[in-house]
Amino acid sequence: MVSKTGKAKLGPLNVTQLTKLLDSSTKPKEKAKIQRALNKRPPAAVIAEPATAAA
Repeated sequence: MVSKTGKAKLGPLNVTQLTKLLDSSTKPKEKAKIQRALNKRPPAAVIAEPATAAA
């Protein structure tokens, strides 16, 4: 989704999309905006793999 000026709307993006956008961004103002959007979202759930017993 983009606004009428052509800039990406950050609201509907998920954490992985925002992270990718942050890596590709070059302007400090855009990076700060994306980082604020990331900080508003809860951290991504880390799925722990079951430990295997190697005995």
